[in-house]
Amino acid sequence: MKNYQQTIYACFLAYIVQAVVNNFAPLLFLTFQTQFHIPLTQITLLVTFNFLLQLIIDFAAIFFVDKIGYRISIVAAHLFAGAGLVGLALFPIIFATPFIALLAAVSLYAIGGGLLEVLVSPIVEACPTDHKEKTMSLLHSFYCWGVVGVVGLSTFFIAFLGIENWPYLAVIWAILPFCNALFFTKVPLRPLVAEGAGLSIKALFKLKSFWLFLGLMVCAGASEQSVSQWASTFAEKGLHVSKVVGDLAGPLLFAFMMGLSRIFYGKYGHKLALQRFMTISGILCVASYLLIGLSTSAPFGFLGCALSGLAVGIMWPGTFSLTARTIPNGGTALFAYLALAGDLGCSIGPTVVGFVSAAADNQLRFGILGGIIFPVGLVVGVYLLRQMYRRRKVIVLQD
Repeated sequence: MKNYQQTIYACFLAYIVQAVVNNFAPLLFLTFQTQFHIPLTQITLLVTFNFLLQLIIDFAAIFFVDKIGYRISIVAAHLFAGAGLVGLALFPIIFATPFIALLAAVSLYAIGGGLLEVLVSPIVEACPTDHKEKTMSLLHSFYCWGVVGVVGLSTFFIAFLGIENWPYLAVIWAILPFCNALFFTKVPLRPLVAEGAGLSIKALFKLKSFWLFLGLMVCAGASEQSVSQWASTFAEKGLHVSKVVGDLAGPLLFAFMMGLSRIFYGKYGHKLALQRFMTISGILCVASYLLIGLSTSAPFGFLGCALSGLAVGIMWPGTFSLTARTIPNGGTALFAYLALAGDLGCSIGPTVVGFVSAAADNQLRFGILGGIIFPVGLVVGVYLLRQMYRRRKVIVLQD
């Protein structure tokens, strides 16, 4: 029996790499502006480009991952991520235009990040483990701890060695994906489904449950990011700290609470019904949004922010687990579409909050209140899923 525990450990590290890819560069945006004289519009374009390219990779992976294999794909994902991080440090020296240099670096690690989003969860799902839902929740908790680690350790590095040494920090973070790429050349990998046994894209599209799960993923991503993107603002108002401290405290606390939720299910998930836990989490998320939106007290708004982090923790990994259980022969295409839907939700959620806030005279709490449609949508989706399961049981009993 091959030691698939080593494979799971490599996947845990892969999600930390994903956290580095998504959260390291934003810590340096102000530095990029001042050091390279890059306007805010171009800084914003870096964020947008990273997100759009990851979406494109999510979709493109459907057509090439099964052909070239999971091992080559996952190793390549780490190499792209590492090359992009090194590029942040080296490309501005090589390229004549700093913005083009940073865009090239972002392109590389966005390719790696998009591939990781598609590959890591199905690799873990394919491992022969008991209580796969627990393992999936624990896996996704490592993204949260990665966020805490990259923000906390990077801040510590900059505080003691100076912001001018940030290129060395980028190279140090690049060591992790390069080492994990080597790790993935050694660990055993198992196919998600037998060759030729996976559903075609056309067959997936015919399944009503497939579309329901896509809707759940959109709601999960939107519920998570609707508050996460604004967490620093609530930290600043609730704790009356400086913007710099607020930028760190808000996202760190949100990620910490989200990680706690995933660790909790990863430890006790075998004693809990996943659908019920997701429903309770969705209701708690609704309550946290109401606390943020209706309370005029900044500390209570910040408390709502923290509770929302706790509430959304199970949504993304829980939807992955329910989908894999319901459509076990979905293959790579299924997980790629789930990643695509989740990332789409991550974009839609903050956008809705922004539009509603603008319409409400820039009052952010009303924007968050408008985003309540997403956790409500998730609760409704889980209810519809339970009804679908019940109908299936009735049909089986009748047969």
